Amino acid sequence: MLITKKHLSRRTMLRGMGVSLALPFLDAMAPAQTPISKTAAAPKTRLCCIEMVHGAAGSTAEGTAKNYWAPAKEGRDFDWSLSLEPLKDFREYVTIISDTDLHPATAWSAAEEGADHFRSSAVYLTCAHPKMTEGSDYRCGTSLDQLYAQRYGQDTPLPSIQLCIEMVDASGACDYGYACVYADTISWASPTQPLPMTLDPRMAFENLFGEGGTPEDRLARQRVNRSILDWVSHDVARLQRTLGPSDRSRLEAYLEDVREIERRIEKIEKYNASGATRALPAAPLGVPDDYEEHVNLMFDLQALAFMTETTRVSAFKMSRDVSGRVWPKSGIKTPFHPCSHHGESPAKVEEFARLNRYHVSLIPYFLKKLKDTPDGDGNLLDHTIVMYGSPLGDSNVHNHKRVPVFLAGKGGGIQGGQHIRCKEGTPMANIHLTLAHKLGMNIDSFGDSNGVIAI
Repeated sequence: MLITKKHLSRRTMLRGMGVSLALPFLDAMAPAQTPISKTAAAPKTRLCCIEMVHGAAGSTAEGTAKNYWAPAKEGRDFDWSLSLEPLKDFREYVTIISDTDLHPATAWSAAEEGADHFRSSAVYLTCAHPKMTEGSDYRCGTSLDQLYAQRYGQDTPLPSIQLCIEMVDASGACDYGYACVYADTISWASPTQPLPMTLDPRMAFENLFGEGGTPEDRLARQRVNRSILDWVSHDVARLQRTLGPSDRSRLEAYLEDVREIERRIEKIEKYNASGATRALPAAPLGVPDDYEEHVNLMFDLQALAFMTETTRVSAFKMSRDVSGRVWPKSGIKTPFHPCSHHGESPAKVEEFARLNRYHVSLIPYFLKKLKDTPDGDGNLLDHTIVMYGSPLGDSNVHNHKRVPVFLAGKGGGIQGGQHIRCKEGTPMANIHLTLAHKLGMNIDSFGDSNGVIAI
């Protein structure tokens, strides 16, 4: 048999009226008898930056002594802390980096005192001090995710995606002299260009898969009660005839994943339009009342986006500062913001640690999705960097010391399976600079960085 190097392009799309679906990695995308690393199908590193507000119990003096966040041991022989133990099944992929500070989020003048909740999110990925303003003359810095998107995002249909869970304020002033935009997003394309975050899973779904054709095509498709997959059925049938058994199976599984997400969104919209009492009456129709359902939908969309290389960059804001949300499944009845202001009471600090644990427990759902998804010569988690953390440390006193951070994934050559305790006073920006280098960006500094971390 003659073996040729003819293969399917990694950029192949399934198209229909108002629909454009990128494909997952298929064996047919790699030329025969050619190492994947030497082809256009070679895996590229994906970056997912996740923020959870209000710091962590482990950043307090009590929490540090009891190792509520950072493990007692350093290196590879660490024991899981109370808050991070839900990650135990992904030990080989997890890198815990403790004792870094986010000085640019602190008050730099008397006028800025007390406003930490209203500027912190803007600092999380920029490590830049926001200008205090209630107007449109806001200024911060370019975020890590956008540096990567600007360098390599033109290789994908979408340079990046920005998702969130809590309701946002599109404009105006929030409190303490800061524009709401500082608390609304963690992604900044430039010091003066904050990027909006998508709350509605339907909108996120359409951004990923509904970009084909003209605006009129997309509008016409949305008015018809049919699956998005119906519009690409001819392309699917034609492609399947050219694929081998394993690729056909992988394609079918991918299309079923897309359809299942679509079904879940449709179910949520149907319920929310039924007139039934909603826990979140002001939220768009596509937003579920259940927090975990919302988070999982957003994780599924990010996993599909990474699988198909629709984008390699995502930013995900899992809550919003001063949120009073209560999570029944956490077992904690105290609302989020009051829980974070624990008054240094040992019992209340432990309660906040258990709430931190609950939030961390949602991440393995995403990690499993990535690990179970083949990608080139490994899986998506092998080729992804997930950064999870908070710009606050001890939220009870609004400080930004010992901020909670962990990484997951082996993208960029990160080893995983270790706890790194930094020297006291190490800038969190050193993590960002290190990740920038791992992502292939040759920059000398980031924010207030003063070095890199050996990960």
